This record gives sequence, structure tokens and C-alpha cells, in this order.
Amino acid sequence: MDKSLNDEWFSQIEEHLKCAEQNWLLGAGISFDANLPLMNSLTNKVKKEIEAEHAELYSKIIDPLVNELPNDFHIEHVLSHLGDYAALADRSSGKAVSLNGDVVKLTELEEVHEYILKSISETIRFGYVEGKGERPEQEGSLESPIVCVNSHVDFVDVLFNYSQAGISERRKPINLFTTNYDTLLEDAMALKRILYWDGFSCGAVAFRTLKYGDDFPANGFRANLVKIHGSIDWYLCEKNHIWRVRENDSYPDKKKRVLIYPQATKYIATQQDPFSTQFDLFRKSLNSSNSNLLAVCGYSFGDEHINNEIEVAMSKQNNETVLLAFLECSEAIPACLEKWRSSDFGQNIFILTLKGLYVGKEGPFPRVDGDDFWWTFKGMTDILKNGCEV
Repeated sequence: MDKSLNDEWFSQIEEHLKCAEQNWLLGAGISFDANLPLMNSLTNKVKKEIEAEHAELYSKIIDPLVNELPNDFHIEHVLSHLGDYAALADRSSGKAVSLNGDVVKLTELEEVHEYILKSISETIRFGYVEGKGERPEQEGSLESPIVCVNSHVDFVDVLFNYSQAGISERRKPINLFTTNYDTLLEDAMALKRILYWDGFSCGAVAFRTLKYGDDFPANGFRANLVKIHGSIDWYLCEKNHIWRVRENDSYPDKKKRVLIYPQATKYIATQQDPFSTQFDLFRKSLNSSNSNLLAVCGYSFGDEHINNEIEVAMSKQNNETVLLAFLECSEAIPACLEKWRSSDFGQNIFILTLKGLYVGKEGPFPRVDGDDFWWTFKGMTDILKNGCEV
């Protein structure tokens, strides 16, 4: 491949990042530098904590449940499996199920579910770095949190204050979709004074006004933030109202449960369930007959629900969405991306990896000699600010 065409592709990436219609899908990888764990480390942390604090329930429920899951399971799979068992127990006359030969009550399943959500929430709220090799374990606390927002602030600053130069008048609000439970994106936008909408109204204690089928607000905001898998500060009260609540508040409801996907089946089935609404907004944003960008960073394409929404949208004949995936790919491109880049819409797939750029079926084409870290959150932020030229 000649260098001129190579340069043309890099120029196309820069043009796509100036698109008037932008959607960003941001996963756990963007919070790694913030001292928050990736999914495997989070899973190890939660398992270790519950085994230490609730050994009997761990042995009776979590251990046999984990043995039913594939080897590459993570904590969301455990929550989902617990939800399935809870739904079965709820329908049974004895309000119990059999797990590994033991009778497990619905109340015990719900108790374990709550312990997991509490562990996830505290880990994400205060920060955690798993110890590996010579790297020591670091664990934040209420008195001494270790979470850092700097990379998120840099990204928000570049996205809204640099990359909009000359196009801010024609650009629509940017849609930020995230699978993360943390509040770093909303904190960063507040610190940079970016007015955003997230489906809630009021202040530190807020109530959710967004309903299934609603669209993004027509005007008044520079960004729309959609947390696909919930948040550590979302709670569902006994009246099925969804609140955004400060840590340690005793109101609006003392019996509150944190909303982190996935929840027990009976909550997913309700009209007020936030997750189906979040996915509906994601689905709508991917369908456009105009130039439309889906930029992905920190997400490893491990969620089949999300992947299916992307594939269905991009395979539509009149859809003009372009996918820019910032992804390490040190070993292999994820199976769904391999499939898509060889499909009829493959020419709209750009994968920016450690080894270079893939465009459709072709690549990788290197931007630098050796490994290229433009796929990281910091590297992607630099591309937004300075372009693809090294």
C-alpha cells in the first residue's frame, strides 16, 4: 500500500472525528488510569471480599454458581445468573431453588446480590488497583480515596473545547454512552462547565424523568450522557422511582438498592426499568442517513447486546454511521469486528490498534515504527487534539 493512500486514511479519521453527529461508546478501559479496575480485577476483588466477609453464603451460593459459568466470566455474569435464580425462586411455591444440591432461599439470593452490588459500588467509588508482579495492591477508602479524574477532564476539554473549532455551530450535542458505573465523565463535564443531560432532574438528589421511548432533548445541552449499565449513585426505591443520590444519604428511601446492570428479571420487565430505555437511546443514535460517527474507546466488544445493536444498525442500507474503534488488538481482533470488517459495511469500519490501522478488510497499516499507543484513552485524546500526525 502506497504512503499517499495510507495518509489519506489517517486524514479520513481526522475528518470523522469532526463529524457533526457524534456518538461515543466508552468502556472500563478509559477509567484504568483513574485507578479503577478493569472487569477481571473488579471480579477478583468482589469475590475475595465476599468470601472473607460472608464465607458461608460464598460457599453455598457464589462458589457453585461460578462453577456453572464459562471460564471467562466476570461479575456482571454472576449478577445475571443470580437474577435468573432469584426469578425462579420467586415463582416457586417454596420461594427457593436447588443449587449444587442445596436448598437456597430467595432471601439468601437477594442478600448475596446486595453484597455484590455494595462491593462493586465501594470499589468504584474509592478506587482499587490490583496487585500484580512488582506492582503493589492499592485500595482506596472513604477517608482516603485514590480515584483520579485527570484523564477524563483532559478528554472532555479536548472534545468540547478543541475539536469543535470551526464546527460548533453545526454540531449537534455529543452523545456519550458508557458501560462504566463510575461518575468520572459527569464529574469531568461539571469541572469543565459543560452543560449535559442524563435523564435526571434537580440537583445532588435527583429524580429520573426519562421514560422509555423518549428522545434526547432538542436543545439546551452540549452533551447527552447515557450510562448503559447503570451507576453507583442510582437507586431504585420501593415505589419503583429511580433516584440519583449522594453517598450515605438516608433519604429518599432507607431501603434503596443500587442500580447496576443486570438486575433481577422482575425489575428488567418494568416500564420504569432504566436499562431498556438506555439501550433504546443507543439504538436510535446509531441509525442515521447523515454522516454519523460511533467512536469506541475502552470497550473490548465483550457485550453481545451492545454488539448486536451496532451490527443491526450498521447493516441497514441507508445508514451512514462510521465506526472508529480504538482497541489494543495485541493478539487478535474481536470476532464481531472481524465479521463486520469483511461485511457489506466493512468500508465504514476503522480499527486503530497497537499494530496500526485496519480499514475494512485491509491492514494493519502502521502510523509509527513499533507499537502505537493511540488506542489508549490518553492516546485517543491526543489524536482528537493534534490529529494523527506523530
